[in-house]
Amino acid sequence: MANKGRLIIVSGPSGAGKGTVLAEVFKMNPQLKYSVSATTRGPRPGETDGIQYFFISKEEFERKIARGEMLEYTTYCDNYYGTPADYVEDQRMKGHDIVLEIEPCGARQVKARCADALSIFILPPTIEELEKRLIGRGTEVSEVVAARIAQAKEELARADQYDFRVVNDDVVRAAKEIDEILRK
Repeated sequence: MANKGRLIIVSGPSGAGKGTVLAEVFKMNPQLKYSVSATTRGPRPGETDGIQYFFISKEEFERKIARGEMLEYTTYCDNYYGTPADYVEDQRMKGHDIVLEIEPCGARQVKARCADALSIFILPPTIEELEKRLIGRGTEVSEVVAARIAQAKEELARADQYDFRVVNDDVVRAAKEIDEILRK
């Protein structure tokens, strides 16, 4: 189908700047659609069903898993999070390129189900810079930062499994590089 939109996976370690870089990419490509994930956690103040997340019950999420209706999923703090396959496919069938900003484990799940997905891994310029960014957030204790650094090293070792790798040494430059990849 010539008009089918592309599925674009963007992932990388915590602190690599995925969200910041993607915000710039969306400014350059307003036609891109951001995938809406599903979760079993309750909505936070200001969140709207179908905008930030699809809020569903644990039972419904588990039924979707059993029926193969989640492209990828994980659990975090006793809640499920994942990408509904029907939403993504509906957007693609409408001709929209859709971006999934997901962790590397989820990226592997999606690639296994959607071989045509384009995958981009965002890397920090150095491990030291990644650590500086994580500490600079001021949101986590040193043990959590150390755990995130250890996980990042594992994820960075598998970056060559992605179609493209982009170093986020400058947000605008990295966004322009991704924009060029998407225009090819």
